[in-house]
Amino acid sequence: MLKPRNDISLPANWACRPYQDKLWTYLVEGGKRAVAVWHRRAGKDAVCLNWTAVAAHQRIGTYWHMLPEYGQARKAVWNAVNPNTGRRIIDEAFPPALRVKTSDQDMFIRFKNGSTWQLVGSDRFDSLVGSPPVGVVFSEWALADPRAWDYLRPILADNGGWAFFIFTPRGRNHALRMLEYARSDDAWYAEVLTVQDTGVISQDVLDGERRELVAMWGEDEGERVFEQEYGCSFAAAIRGAYYGKILARMEGAGQMRRTPYDSRYPVITGWDLGIGDATAIWFAQVIGSEVRIVDFYQSAGEGLDHYAKILKAKPYAYQEHILPHDAEARELGTGKTRTETLKRLEIGRLRVIPQQSVDDGINAVRTLLPACYFDIDRCETGLEALRAYRCDFDEKNRTIKSTPVHDWASHPADAFRYLALGLRGSGPLAPDGTIQRTRRMGRARGLDD
Repeated sequence: MLKPRNDISLPANWACRPYQDKLWTYLVEGGKRAVAVWHRRAGKDAVCLNWTAVAAHQRIGTYWHMLPEYGQARKAVWNAVNPNTGRRIIDEAFPPALRVKTSDQDMFIRFKNGSTWQLVGSDRFDSLVGSPPVGVVFSEWALADPRAWDYLRPILADNGGWAFFIFTPRGRNHALRMLEYARSDDAWYAEVLTVQDTGVISQDVLDGERRELVAMWGEDEGERVFEQEYGCSFAAAIRGAYYGKILARMEGAGQMRRTPYDSRYPVITGWDLGIGDATAIWFAQVIGSEVRIVDFYQSAGEGLDHYAKILKAKPYAYQEHILPHDAEARELGTGKTRTETLKRLEIGRLRVIPQQSVDDGINAVRTLLPACYFDIDRCETGLEALRAYRCDFDEKNRTIKSTPVHDWASHPADAFRYLALGLRGSGPLAPDGTIQRTRRMGRARGLDD
């Protein structure tokens, strides 16, 4: 027990359950990298919040608790109440007597010893300001933007900080690969705990959950979701994922592998143009009955000249660049459309597709995907986004919403949607979605409008 001030012992108002002891011991003994795959309601966040309270009084520094989306952090953690005590979980983990400042607006706490703790989102990982963190909890890591760890890894390696990844599975994605890596590295802690391992939820409650999930999703899918939530199974796709099942079949069929660029054929790109957000670009070649996705690129906070340089630096000959309808909107600062700017940058032929419904675009993607072969190395980040792109889910009412979740996966998924719509409307794909023979490079080099 740690007594920082006011004779308050940390952790306060909390004690490990038996199955949590192993992870807690690892943290107390100075462990710095942990992956905990625990079933729903096993207390993952509670362990990490209480450990952070201890760590923040052992080493003065900045500490983050990162959710997949900034917007969900308030409901999931900041305002969350312990049903057993009626108190907010942050007040139990971080006793107010230890604080000098609590900002409700920023979900930020400053402790009397100088350390700070804040709730943040992986959807804003590259825009956070202030001192770099010395401790980060990646909560619901399976749904988070995997680039957040790429960004923070060198920071924590440099300052000797720690990072803990806690989640319930959401398909065979970056979270599973991290678990597999952690299992292979003695410096990491790796653990999977199912409801059978913990025994913390009664069989009656589990039976009720199973019945409800089956009623909502159908027999097969409901069972898969139940095993995902409580059995920590990676077999089920992300709940509500638009393309999860198709991508899983494609992976099983060997359609995600090294897919090299073939210089005899032109490249067609599909774009999503963010304003202040990420811009994403897919690179495709249509060769016979196959659509080869040979590359993917995205960035944020860059002007169009940045993307023009990226395209010109790649060894591709371009047939055309498919842009969304809003590329024709005039920007307030310049009065020019983005198509006008891209024409000035001389990247090749541009085609703006007319505005169509999101549902129509999703159906176009579903039609296109079975014909696709993805380069597993260059398209890894984009594939993660396609797997994660999902409809919104109302947890309170347990119903599926009709709109997609807008998160880190949206821009790559939207770019692929525009690519699919563009290919279907004219060119390599017929209007009914069937694939036509592409032109050879010799007939497709006239790229300027």
